[in-house]
Amino acid sequence: MKDKRILIMNTGGTLSSVMKRDGLAPGLRTADIQKELRMVAQGVDLAMMDVMARDSANIFPEDWAFLAEKIGALWKDYDGIVVIHGTDTLAYTSSMLSYMLLNIPIPVVLTGSQLSMQNPVADAMENCRCAIHFAARGVPGVYVAFNRKVMLGCRCSKVRSLSFDAFDSIGVAEVAAISSLGMKIREEMIPRRTDIFHLENRYSDKVFLLKMFPGIHREILRGLQSAGYEGLYIEAFGIGGMPFLQHDFISEIETLIKGGMTVLVGTQVRYEGSNLSVYETGRRALAAGVLEARDMTSEAALTKLMWVLGKTRNKEEIRDYFSVSLCGEVALK
Repeated sequence: MKDKRILIMNTGGTLSSVMKRDGLAPGLRTADIQKELRMVAQGVDLAMMDVMARDSANIFPEDWAFLAEKIGALWKDYDGIVVIHGTDTLAYTSSMLSYMLLNIPIPVVLTGSQLSMQNPVADAMENCRCAIHFAARGVPGVYVAFNRKVMLGCRCSKVRSLSFDAFDSIGVAEVAAISSLGMKIREEMIPRRTDIFHLENRYSDKVFLLKMFPGIHREILRGLQSAGYEGLYIEAFGIGGMPFLQHDFISEIETLIKGGMTVLVGTQVRYEGSNLSVYETGRRALAAGVLEARDMTSEAALTKLMWVLGKTRNKEEIRDYFSVSLCGEVALK
């Protein structure tokens, strides 16, 4: 039986970092780590590619579009693709790639590490082992492999800054986990392909993320409008609360929406999502015209807003996109 052919795309991050004068920074190329990668990829035919060498704090939307374009041009030559990426913004990248590569017929698995591969106790190779062997299973979609578990790319968030168990699957079960029984895949967690794949890597970078706090001034919204922003994602309180009495934030949001801005409201609480239909504050927001993020992660909500605004500015079409789950990013019950 022919070995599965997996492409390793290196973008940098901690896994490929070395100590430099000013601290850890990406410095290892795939040629430097291919021996170790092949040790954990028995039975798999690996190909290597260096795409960039970035601390993931330096990853921007144009890098998502570039990476998606690369994958869109190469996927037919491989059974799966593994992307090595820094952990700080990995969940944003995996979320955006979930939309840009919607319905891709092969697995695209992002991974990284909390310690450099040069550290003798690093988690780097175990994460790569998991990513490579899950990619070899041929499960289509975009995923994150970390600490012996595999998560939907549009459902993971970095929840710990130091632990090897850095990422959680938010709101849904993991797609797969590795134990003494091997790799167990939950078939019910695999999103269904709904169409043929074609690259969709346009986006709007005129999107702002705003976290509510007691005392926030509504004047900040006017500044966003004058700066030309097209979309706003608000992390509200609880299940979607925002002030509407003496500091009437919601009426200012309504003004933004009437002026053409798309406003999406979710929650700053990590688990269980928003429900704007429960309290008066949420119902006022819905009446003002906001869209609801429900149980999307902040990373998935923000990137979906950027991606949708890159496809259309038609209000009804935008609302339609946020009324469906494209890749498992939201529960609609």
